[in-house]
Amino acid sequence: MEQNLYKDKLIEITDISITFFNYYYPSSKNLTVLFSDIEKIVTKMPTLFNGKYRYWGTGNFITWFPKDFKRSRRDKIFILYRHNKKIRIGFTVEDSQKVFELFLSKHLFN
Repeated sequence: MEQNLYKDKLIEITDISITFFNYYYPSSKNLTVLFSDIEKIVTKMPTLFNGKYRYWGTGNFITWFPKDFKRSRRDKIFILYRHNKKIRIGFTVEDSQKVFELFLSKHLFN
């Protein structure tokens, strides 16, 4: 049975996966990524060039952002790289420090 480690309006993290709410446009369907499929996660300070104002979708066909209309007010942007996938997932969370520490404990940062 999966153990829920973190959940907010944007994502849910269990001990085996991350679910991104409102991932697909325009259907708002969710996407679940297993930790075993993650190559690495990096954090960035929100700027115009790395997704601060990208509320949903992509601007460069490399990084896809699930829906978050408050992204411009968040303090961190996470970029998730998956094994054997060209598209990265850029996402924000409501409690970035807690999620950062959780990812750190899972050794997902390079």
